[in-house]
Amino acid sequence: MDEPGEARAYRQLRIAILTLDLSPGERLSERALESRLGLSRTPIRAALLRLGGEGLTVRTERGWAVASLDIAEVRAAMEYREIVEVAAVRLAVDRASDPDLAALQELVDTHRSHDDPETGLRDGGDFHHALAATSGNAFLAAAVADTITRLTRVRWLEVRSAASRAHARDEHAAIIDAVAHRDADRAVALTLAHGRGTRDRLLAVLDEERGRRGIHSLAIVDSAAG
Repeated sequence: MDEPGEARAYRQLRIAILTLDLSPGERLSERALESRLGLSRTPIRAALLRLGGEGLTVRTERGWAVASLDIAEVRAAMEYREIVEVAAVRLAVDRASDPDLAALQELVDTHRSHDDPETGLRDGGDFHHALAATSGNAFLAAAVADTITRLTRVRWLEVRSAASRAHARDEHAAIIDAVAHRDADRAVALTLAHGRGTRDRLLAVLDEERGRRGIHSLAIVDSAAG
């Protein structure tokens, strides 16, 4: 069965935005998108509206653009993620089954054997989704998934660093070990340290990118700045 035009436009544009193929701040010409996607304007406009609801596109006086990366939003998302992930991990200590833990370990092992930025981005997100799912609480799992999506663009910048990818893998493995040993205090402490370290790396890479100039610079703002 063919994929409906609106669904295809949404899926392809969302991937392009999250992987920075369409850069933060880039103008989105409907005519150019028609050519790029091979679709008419109606499904493209519907997809842009849907992406706008996710904070990935914005309306401008000239039409549409990819939303800028907002430092304040990254800070807020990481604060929220810390709250929901800690709650999820506490429940996971009691509820994660042996097959759940084996699946989490497999994600870490896959990342070790395929160490590249794309795998790091995908497997890192998959790990956090899967860990939250072992809490048995669908609301917590959905909340974690939402923050991972909202942070994907800046995470794409971070995972270019092999050192960052290795650091995340080691921390993921330690969290699994704590959950497997049903050690709630250690699991929570490791989750907090991992989240705060990730936050600091994300903010550092945004600061670095914000200082760049030229044709390849990204639109990065801080809506909390005076």
